[in-house]
Amino acid sequence: MKKIVYLGLSVLFFISCQSNTSYFEESGSVFHTLYQIKYEAPKLMTEEIDAALAEVNLSLNPFNPNAIIAKVNRNEEVETDEHFRTVFNKAMEISVHTEGMFDITSGPLINIWGFGTTKNDVVSPQLIDSIKQFVGYRKVRLEGNRVIKDDPRIQLNCSAIAKGYACDVVAAMLESHGIKNYMVDIGGESTINGVNAKGQGWRVGIRKPEEVTPGKAITIEEVIQLNKKGGIATSGDYQNYYIKDGKKFAHTISPVTGYPAEQDILSCTIVAENCMTADGYATALMASGMKEAIRIADTLKKFEYYLIYMDEKGSHKIKYSEGMIPYLPNRKELAVLESSNP
Repeated sequence: MKKIVYLGLSVLFFISCQSNTSYFEESGSVFHTLYQIKYEAPKLMTEEIDAALAEVNLSLNPFNPNAIIAKVNRNEEVETDEHFRTVFNKAMEISVHTEGMFDITSGPLINIWGFGTTKNDVVSPQLIDSIKQFVGYRKVRLEGNRVIKDDPRIQLNCSAIAKGYACDVVAAMLESHGIKNYMVDIGGESTINGVNAKGQGWRVGIRKPEEVTPGKAITIEEVIQLNKKGGIATSGDYQNYYIKDGKKFAHTISPVTGYPAEQDILSCTIVAENCMTADGYATALMASGMKEAIRIADTLKKFEYYLIYMDEKGSHKIKYSEGMIPYLPNRKELAVLESSNP
């Protein structure tokens, strides 16, 4: 999970297009990460984009003392808004479908391993057991517009799903203004619809799961092209980690065990009907491991997946759902050629 901090910075330019519309691009920093938004419109939508992001910030940013989620964490009497309830309900749905491998109450576990706001020098089984007493999605619920906790120590953090939701919120705002061609990207999670300035489906690269060092170019493992509305999200452990006493500790923490997941999946990319869903399942499947991730995906049939994993010999391999092929331009062409051969 990542901190959510609203900074509100926009950099603008546009690409000329036919008729009285242009393709605009806006980029900046939001939720402690970078965003890039491209869209075709008669005018810049900067104020509307900033307003949409500010709404999500005021609802779901646990580091904003005025946000609803921050007040919930302080056990104050507060009514939730539509943004909060939408994300909370989706998080509970994903938690149920993944048997707790996605859990918005697991922030304290993230913290003790050094990937949150605090860090413990020594992590012991006793410490983990003590924290697990107030971690668990079954220990919190919505009753009407209010959050009910079984334990007042429960802390909510929606960072693993909020970026994807924010993409969907901005996309919905653009569509409310009649904008049909757009790509909203926040921290690598994207909501997409229509075509780009060249009249082609938007393309998103999947990075090769390797550490990027200064001066080393990022390598693209695969390209995804969406020709219809949808959300894309990728989760990976190859960047956010640290090494202690010769052992690597990655940021994907299992809410079930309380320990780093240490699974064989290096990168998980999900294509779903919206980015909130893609974001949540990308995180959950990373923590589940190959066998369980594929079982969950094939059982639910709610999304398509592209997994990069490490086999028993330490080699990088890929596995993707059959429904992902139409979104993979290179592999789609290969599949057509193979099917045409006798």
